[in-house]
Amino acid sequence: MTPDQAGKDAANTNDVLLEGGQDFIPIGEVARQFGVTLRALRFYEGKGLLSAPRAGSTRHYSRGDRARLKLILLGRKVGFSLRDVKQMLDLYDPVGTNARQFRLALDKSEKQLARLQNQRLAIEDAIKELSDMMAMLRHMLAEPPNPPAARS
Repeated sequence: MTPDQAGKDAANTNDVLLEGGQDFIPIGEVARQFGVTLRALRFYEGKGLLSAPRAGSTRHYSRGDRARLKLILLGRKVGFSLRDVKQMLDLYDPVGTNARQFRLALDKSEKQLARLQNQRLAIEDAIKELSDMMAMLRHMLAEPPNPPAARS
């Protein structure tokens, strides 16, 4: 999904028109829509992932900013580092084919999928071992204790 496509998905009737006729929404509304904190949005700005212009003291996010945020959150959800997400987003060219961006995203996605599959196998092994241990403990608790041998 390109930032333009994600931006169309992020469009909202609460948008306002600011400079140049572009639609922007305030930071609080963006935080609410995406289920993130204001601190998270400011953090992403600090990392150069987002750049929301200010109208007075209030940050306002364009459709493009919201599209980038959607992609940032998707990247984080599937386990990409913010550095990986930034590398992929920075290759976006609104007038180009974005083949380079897509190749990088595909390469990083294949590597991340392999990592997630390995993690799943490790988790499945841990679940089996824990389940086996719990079954053994239940069995031990269900057996009556053996009385000590009588001394003569």
